[in-house]
Amino acid sequence: MTTRWYDVVVDSAEPAALARFWAGVLGKPITGESADEVDVALSDGQELVFVPVQDPKTAKNRVHLDLASTSPEDQEAIVTRAVDLGARPVDVGQGDVPWVVLADPEGNEFCVLEQRDEYAHTGPVAAVVVDALDPRAQAAFWAGLTGLPVTREDADFAALTQGAGPSLEFLRAPGPKAVKNRLHLDLVPPADGDLATEVARLEAWGAVRVDVGQIDVPWVVLADPEGNEFCVLTPR
Repeated sequence: MTTRWYDVVVDSAEPAALARFWAGVLGKPITGESADEVDVALSDGQELVFVPVQDPKTAKNRVHLDLASTSPEDQEAIVTRAVDLGARPVDVGQGDVPWVVLADPEGNEFCVLEQRDEYAHTGPVAAVVVDALDPRAQAAFWAGLTGLPVTREDADFAALTQGAGPSLEFLRAPGPKAVKNRLHLDLVPPADGDLATEVARLEAWGAVRVDVGQIDVPWVVLADPEGNEFCVLTPR
């Protein structure tokens, strides 16, 4: 077994309130709540984890969620539910597209997609989407980290697919990363592995250690070749 994608972490000014918003939008339960984090079920053992931060959101997120829908009526219902819970429409330059771009109560952008067959297996979150200067290279890097297959790629887009749960997608976008991402992935080594060995493997693959203000923590913070932070937790 290789390192696996464990959860999606969201920086939050008010984790409990933002978790309640997303639980309501996704129709998923809150599975844990403490002063350090609030967890919302995602699918197949993965979770959305909301953690407290002091830094405000200052720019468009380079990582966002795409939500799946099963019909035009379902897409409309998801949008209506999100707006009723506190989301608002936003313009990120999308133009005339069949999906709807919204922002959650803390300004994190997300898309409600039209029905697409490739997301029939994912659950309510179709994909975690990452802006990329080189989608193909990013997909190759993350495939090496997680063992997930690259199922689609061209010059502007690449996707890694799980058997169940959201895809991990890379979408070409101009401009390099400038600020710490407000959404990031947590990875865990195999159950019979250890943190130090797995971090060494990921560093050999091209990950680098970064300081995001962590002090004495039991996990390791790394970044991919385009600077996207991710954490490697102890084996589960």
